[in-house]
Amino acid sequence: MKKFDVIVIGTGCGSIIAKRCACAGKKTAIIDSNPFGGTCALRGCDPKKVLVGGAQVIALNEQLHGRGISKPAIGSWKDLMKFKEGFTEPVPGRKGEELKNAGIATFNGRAQFISPNSLRVNEEVLQAEKFVIANGARPRKLSIPGEDLLIDSTQFLELQHLPDDILFVGGGYIAFEFANIVARFGVKATVVHRGESPLENFDGDLVKMLVKAAEEQGIRIVLNTNVKSITKENHRFSIHATQQGKEITFTTSLAIHSAGRTADIEDMNLEKIGVETNKKGVAVNDYMQSVSNEYIYACGDANDKGFALTPVAAKEAIIASGNLLKGNHTKINYGNVPSNVFSVPPLAKVGLTEKQARKNHLNCTINFKDTSQWYSSRRLNEPVSAFKVLIDNDTDQILGAHLLGNHSEETINIFALAINNGMKADDLKKTIFSYPTNASNVVHML
Repeated sequence: MKKFDVIVIGTGCGSIIAKRCACAGKKTAIIDSNPFGGTCALRGCDPKKVLVGGAQVIALNEQLHGRGISKPAIGSWKDLMKFKEGFTEPVPGRKGEELKNAGIATFNGRAQFISPNSLRVNEEVLQAEKFVIANGARPRKLSIPGEDLLIDSTQFLELQHLPDDILFVGGGYIAFEFANIVARFGVKATVVHRGESPLENFDGDLVKMLVKAAEEQGIRIVLNTNVKSITKENHRFSIHATQQGKEITFTTSLAIHSAGRTADIEDMNLEKIGVETNKKGVAVNDYMQSVSNEYIYACGDANDKGFALTPVAAKEAIIASGNLLKGNHTKINYGNVPSNVFSVPPLAKVGLTEKQARKNHLNCTINFKDTSQWYSSRRLNEPVSAFKVLIDNDTDQILGAHLLGNHSEETINIFALAINNGMKADDLKKTIFSYPTNASNVVHML
């Protein structure tokens, strides 16, 4: 049996904690059942954004065809994937060396607790005084026959060849981002969603505009449809569903799980050590500590606290490591966190939605406008762009901002900075921005 002061499970945000603990003189170990590096660097936002970049170039060429661009870009999925691999392939080795150089013992395998202060990984038993669970998320179980026939986002990001058609089960981030990518490479994409609207956490008006843009690109979006089972015959998948009480079947060359993710903790035997969990993950307090086991901390997608976003996980890791090393003294304060759908065009948000503001009966002005005729959109012949900004009538503070269009994923950070620092809309409106930029449009949104 090997003994440590701290054992961290997960090499994404968990690496931050492990390095801080090792730097503080704690004998530290880290475990991952996947290649070292974490979801974002290997299986999530980083490689995905590389593919999005390729799709954006193709889209921009199409938009400007006949407007100074005479030959639209033709995408090569094989070459794009090779380019993507240039980012992902060095990560595990580099991360492993980085951890070992910090004096951290590394283990590759699935961690399962066998007692309150010990766990097993492969054939080894490791013991520690404190543990951190930070091993990310996995696709949410659909509990339908044939769901094992679906590939997940990790497998999608490893596809070396694209089929003629792909169907996405679920209408969230993954579906809209991946469908927009493959559509630019000539794939017939279909999104099947059980709700009345996809991307339910984003502004409804902007989502409608994004849906329209997707449909004009050839992406089929089917709503109010519940997938009941999946079968395969002769290399084709059949997606059996119900729509308004009627049975409906879709056929496709490839089906992808895009119906949400959940904490990857199911087989860790957490019940054996009294760790309370729920649908989202490990139940933690504001110190990132388990509410039922004081020796366990959890951060990132593995806990039930914050948003499943990389910068959120990093902040949680910093808070957790400080509390683990010095005792609980700092509570997490997320503020208003911006988030994006890296579709083509991108959709961004921060703060309250109009729906939330109305539910809370807030006295606010709602500025909403289609900006496809604004200069910043017209210069690139963008087919769709818009904004919606909510301003408190009593305090003049910005309550929420929602953007659709080129560079929305960047411009939203200005609104996040303003909201989190209590800046009044009038103060932001008086700011002189570099022009002509998308950021300079902010003053016209207030």
